[in-house]
Amino acid sequence: MAYVHCNQCGHRNPPESNFCSSCGATLDLLNDRTITLNRVDPLQDGSGDDDVVVPIDDIEPDTAVLIVRAGAQAGARFTLSDDITQIGRHPDSDISLDDITVSRRHAEIERSPEGYMVSDSGSLNGTYLNQERVDSGLIHHGDELQIGKFRLVFFERSDA
Repeated sequence: MAYVHCNQCGHRNPPESNFCSSCGATLDLLNDRTITLNRVDPLQDGSGDDDVVVPIDDIEPDTAVLIVRAGAQAGARFTLSDDITQIGRHPDSDISLDDITVSRRHAEIERSPEGYMVSDSGSLNGTYLNQERVDSGLIHHGDELQIGKFRLVFFERSDA
């Protein structure tokens, strides 16, 4: 299921929603090609001027990206171009998240004909997909991964 993110508060809403269930703001139309991710907690993190803007047309066709929504690397964009992408604190990881809450070999994302699958690699703090701890799970456009204190949003562009 592809979720619709609210441009006012960043809340993730079901795709058929017209209004944000958190703040009541009008949601963008499905054909809008830009998504804005608000900071997770602007009051806790400082000023609210650090929104992350994601122009969907900038994503290469038939590829996917993870964008860090919260954590020290907020705004960082990681393209999932390999068949397997390793995520962890280890500097040799494809996606290196430098924080003690992230295991050295925390998780991996595998690209298959069915889509992208995240799998926990036996991490201490676990891997969360849409706020639920998972050993593995299929990731869809707009889903949120939590790895340690980092929150990453998954976007894919499947059109040509």
